[in-house]
Amino acid sequence: MQLTSIDWVIMTVYFVFVLGIGVVLKRYTRTSTDFFLAGRAIPAWVCGLAFLSANLGAQEVIGMAASGAKYGIATSHFYWIGAIPAMVFVGIFMMPFYYGSRARSVPEYLRLRFDEKTRALNAVSFAVMTIFSSGISMYAMAKLIQTLHILDAPFQHFGLDSSWIFHVGIVASAAVVLAYILLGGLTSAIYNEVLQFFLIIAGLFPLVLLGLKNVGGWHGLTARLSPGYVHSWAGMGSAHTNRLGVEWFGLAMGLGFVLSFGYWCTDFLVVQRAMAADSMNSARRTPLIAAIPKMLFPFIVILPGLIAIALPTAPQGGVQVASTQAMVPGASTGMGLIPPKLEPGTNRPLLDKNGNPELDYDLAIPQMLLHYFPTGMLGLGLTALLASFMSGMAGNVTAFNTVWTYDIYQSYLRKGASDQHYLWMGRMATVFGIALSIMTAYMASRFNNIMDMLQLVFAFVNAPLFATFLLGMFWKRTTGHGAFFGLLSGTMAAAVHHAITLPTGAVPGVKGGWLADIHTYPSEMAQNFWTAIFAWTVCFVVTIIISLMTKPRNEGELTGLVYSLTPRPSEENLKWYQRPALLAVGVLLATVILNFIFW
Repeated sequence: MQLTSIDWVIMTVYFVFVLGIGVVLKRYTRTSTDFFLAGRAIPAWVCGLAFLSANLGAQEVIGMAASGAKYGIATSHFYWIGAIPAMVFVGIFMMPFYYGSRARSVPEYLRLRFDEKTRALNAVSFAVMTIFSSGISMYAMAKLIQTLHILDAPFQHFGLDSSWIFHVGIVASAAVVLAYILLGGLTSAIYNEVLQFFLIIAGLFPLVLLGLKNVGGWHGLTARLSPGYVHSWAGMGSAHTNRLGVEWFGLAMGLGFVLSFGYWCTDFLVVQRAMAADSMNSARRTPLIAAIPKMLFPFIVILPGLIAIALPTAPQGGVQVASTQAMVPGASTGMGLIPPKLEPGTNRPLLDKNGNPELDYDLAIPQMLLHYFPTGMLGLGLTALLASFMSGMAGNVTAFNTVWTYDIYQSYLRKGASDQHYLWMGRMATVFGIALSIMTAYMASRFNNIMDMLQLVFAFVNAPLFATFLLGMFWKRTTGHGAFFGLLSGTMAAAVHHAITLPTGAVPGVKGGWLADIHTYPSEMAQNFWTAIFAWTVCFVVTIIISLMTKPRNEGELTGLVYSLTPRPSEENLKWYQRPALLAVGVLLATVILNFIFW
């Protein structure tokens, strides 16, 4: 593929805007509060779009399309039971604690509610998670640049080895994100995320329309696919009768409760956007505003994966469909537009332990762009993907530099320094956070669906943390000792479960089974869900037991930190569309209707 001048112009204009926003906002970034929390002055609608866009990174655009091709329309569960209910919960119940306590981060709230050691454990685990998540975005962007041959011509012109394109892609993506965060901090990240949200819609919506027209609409698409691809709940009675490889309880408990609430309610990456709002009411409405477009995103990011897997690789019905063989050597063993993963240096299909080729589902969106978009439109589509990568990386990096500076550096390494010193450290944390992310980007290459890797990371960090939050917010008797040892036990339970289980076809290592292979799951996602369930359950039980054995804090110290001791925010003087409770009811009703439509 050769990009034309107009494609390069579109991408160049985008990068100019991204860096320009950082330059303009630099003059307003004078204090650490400005850098880390955007001065708590952002309107609700801006925070809402940033709340959504921070999650709308490579993990969602590339990962959900990959999951759509791998697991089918059941991937919609990541939205309609795996996101929306939790987003409603965080807006109605949890933002009053976060925003009202004036905590600067989730770990700092844990210090206020429990103690210093609980905060430290969460700060370290969260910092590690954001590094991994940012690295996944870098990997996906580099893979895109390599697959679409974006840099082939410049490399050939200068006589450079094309095998370095992947590595250059990682470094280049890191450099752009580093530049605009160093300039404008969280404010720059938020306003760029709003820009990136609209770019992603503009780039991917035409792709869905063209793909659906090619396959004969929704009915034509479902006719090309097996029933397991086009139903979200059918077959959930058993782990062996649906493509996700998980039964209804594992789905509802693992994804719908533990992973979803664990992410949306405790992950500082998204909570930080709501905490930047200009008022308590705006902070509560932030996740509810984000939930409205969120429930519709399966039609933007999952459908391309379904279309890619449904398309034939040869002419059919008078419609010429591009052969994947022309794009990737050895792709004759692929499926639809999805090629297999290739062995490094040999260009031969990579086989699992059963001798079957491992499909590279992460290439669903790139292959669709190559197949459907002409010059100009291809530049817009590539810009949309680049925007998603920037959004995901920036979200993780801004969360990392805040937690590192406030919850690790200021608390344990350099207490009592000036505000300007902590502002400097925040910028330095941005630099070494991105450097560490580059290292983790190479681990993502071991998975054929980056969403599988991401959910595994969440199972280790967010799943036990949600049990701690649930007990801490709604049970006054929860103690700091109980929270700390519960968190530690939950994380260890996740590690043990992962160490003794494997998904079908995987070899012991990064995907599990590194101690023993006691149980095999039908899919990586099923293993992730059950890892999360074990982590949450162990943390929940251990926290209760140790809390009953240790002395609780006085109730007077818990005002504003526990639900029963916190005044309820008033909605009496608000217009109907400004009332979080009414917004929440409307969002939940719409989500129920979508579940029934795609049953």
